[in-house]
This record gives sequence, C-alpha cells and structure tokens, in this order.
Amino acid sequence: MYQRDDRRTGQRGVKSMSLLSELTSIISGLNVPVETGVFSGTAPDTYAVLTPIGDTFDLFADNMPEQDIEEVRISLFHKGNYVALKRRIEKAILSAEITITNRVYVGHEDDTGYHHYAIDVANLYETEEN
Repeated sequence: MYQRDDRRTGQRGVKSMSLLSELTSIISGLNVPVETGVFSGTAPDTYAVLTPIGDTFDLFADNMPEQDIEEVRISLFHKGNYVALKRRIEKAILSAEITITNRVYVGHEDDTGYHHYAIDVANLYETEEN
C-alpha cells in the first residue's frame, strides 16, 4: 500500500491501487477492452495491452525508499484511424494526474490490419512508513 499526495488538495492519503489497476479502470471506462501482458481470446477492432516497464525506488532516507515510481507501456491497437481514440486516452490519463513519458507510433501491422500506437506512462507513489 502506498501513500500519495493529492496534487489538487495537497492532502495525503493511502493509495492502494497500482498503476496497472488505475490504467485498466481508465481505459475500460472509455469502452476500450484492455488486458495486461497479452490480449487473450479473439481481438476486437480496438483494444489495449498494458505492459509493465519497470518499478523504481527513488528518494531514500535512512536507507529506506520513500518513493516508488511505476512505469507502464500502453499498446493501443486499432484497425481504423486511431488519432481521436489516442487523444481521448491521453486526456483521461492526464486528468487522472498520471504522467505521460513517451508516445510513439509503432507502425501498421499489415498481417492483422492494426495500427499500433504506444503510450508510456509513469506514476509516483510514496511508500508507507513502517
């Protein structure tokens, strides 16, 4: 469990969700099917896959980490024009106060017909005092 400062109110609260959980909630709330690691089953015309990139401890005091940075890549797959959907996802992520660290068009997959667009995100959590 982590503590996180609410940037809008300045209040500190316990944050038990992980970045993967937050992103799953955000993206599925936009009616985009989302899974972690690999999409199972028959893929629809639009879907997202979340891949953890890394977890980093940062800002140490007394040899104990005080912050945990979680990073995740969102791979967006879409058979049509992906730009409007990409913008909706980015807006929702930024509204949730999650940092977008990189965005890149990976390419068109000729064998499947999907456009593949990647959005890398990171979120900072304060570790709970022991």
